Amino acid sequence: MERGFYTIMAAQFFSSLADNALLVLAIALLIDLHAPAYLTPMLKFVFVLFYVILAPFVGAFADSMPKGRVMFVSNTIKIIGCALLFIAMHQYFALAAYAVVGLGAAAYSPAKYGILTELLPPEKLVIANGWIEGLTVASIVLGTVLGGVLITPAVADILLGFDFPFINTGIDNALESGILLIAIIYAIAALFNLYIPNTGVDHRIPKRNILFLIHEFAHCVRLLWKDKLGQISLAVTTLFWGAGATLQFIVLKWAEMALNYPLNQAAQLQGVVAVGIAVGAVLAARWISLRQSVTVIPLGVVMGIVVIAMILVKDLWIAIILLMLIGGLAGFFVVPMNALLQHRGHILMGAGHSIAVQNFNENLSILIMLSLYAMLILLEVHIYAVIVIFGMFVSVMMTLIRKWHLMNQSIEDSLHLIGARKIH
Repeated sequence: MERGFYTIMAAQFFSSLADNALLVLAIALLIDLHAPAYLTPMLKFVFVLFYVILAPFVGAFADSMPKGRVMFVSNTIKIIGCALLFIAMHQYFALAAYAVVGLGAAAYSPAKYGILTELLPPEKLVIANGWIEGLTVASIVLGTVLGGVLITPAVADILLGFDFPFINTGIDNALESGILLIAIIYAIAALFNLYIPNTGVDHRIPKRNILFLIHEFAHCVRLLWKDKLGQISLAVTTLFWGAGATLQFIVLKWAEMALNYPLNQAAQLQGVVAVGIAVGAVLAARWISLRQSVTVIPLGVVMGIVVIAMILVKDLWIAIILLMLIGGLAGFFVVPMNALLQHRGHILMGAGHSIAVQNFNENLSILIMLSLYAMLILLEVHIYAVIVIFGMFVSVMMTLIRKWHLMNQSIEDSLHLIGARKIH
C-alpha cells in the first residue's frame, strides 16, 4: 500500500472514534434533558440530514481541493458542533448541535472514500476497503465503549478531578467532560488530515453555479442507477446503511428489554456487532476479489433471518455470539459491494461525485428507516415485533436485489466491466 494510505487510516480512526463516542453522549444528554423516547433515533436522523440536503454540493466540494484539506475542514466543523452540544440546555438545541456534527461528517465522507480511488489501483480497492471498514468498525467498538465509559460515575469523577491552576473550565458534570474529550479526539484527527498526501489530481471544478451542480448531481444519480453493476451495488449498500443505523437503536432498546441493561452497558453491545463487522470485513478483503463481489449478495438474506433470532435470546453470552454473527455477515457482504460501487462510480464520474451519490442514497435510506422506527416507538410497538418486521424486511429486499441482478445478467453479461480503468 502507498504510505499515505496509513495516514488516511489513522485520520479515519480518530474521526470515527469521536463520532461514535459522541452519539452515546448525545443520547445520554437527551435522557438528562428528559426528552421523549422517540427523539433518541432522531439524533441519527439529524446527523445524516445534511448528507441528503447537501448531496449535490459535497461531491463537488470534495473534488475542488486536495482531499486532506477537505477532511481537515470537516473535522473543524465537528469540533464546532461539540462546542454547541457542550452548551445545549434544551432537547431541540441538542438535536441542532448534533446536526452541525452531521454537517461536518457529510463533507468528510466523499473525501474519505474518494481519495482511495485517487491513490490506489482498482485491484487494491477491496483490500483497502476491508482495512478501512475494519479500522472504522474497530473505532465504532472503541467509540461506543468509550462513550459508555465516559458517562459512568467512576470515570466521570476522575475526569472532573483534573484541574488547571488559575483557570475555571466551567466543566462540572460527566457529559461536559466527555464532550470536551471528544472534541480533542476530533482535533487529533484534523492533525492527521494535514499530512495526507496530495495525489496530484486536477481539483478545478468546471462551474460553481448552484443550479448547474444540482443538474450535474441528478445526472450522476441517473448514471449510477442505470449502470448494471452500479445499480445492484448501490441498492445493497443503500439497504445496508439504512438497516445498520436502525439496528444501532434496536440493539439499545432490545438490551434494555431482554437483558435489563442501562445505556452505558447496552452501548457496549453495539460494539459487539461492530467487532463482527470488522471480522467479516477483513475476511472479505482476504477472500473476495472485486470480480467476485456480487457473489456475496445471498449473505444479506441470511443476515435478516439471523436478526429475527434476537427475540429468543435472554442470555448475555448467546447474545454476544448472535450479535457477532449478525455483524460478521454484514461486514462480509457490504465491503465487496462498497468496493464495486466505488469502482463503477470512479469510472463513470469523479470519485467525490460518486461518493456523494452513494451518500445521498444511503442516508436517504437511513432517514426513511429511522423515521419508521421512531414512529413504531411512538406507537409503543413492542421491540420484539419491531425486530421481526426489521429482519423480514431486510431478507425480502435482499432477495429482490439478487433477482434483479440475475435478471440483468440474463439479458447481458456486465461482469466484464469489473476491473476496467478510467479513460481520461
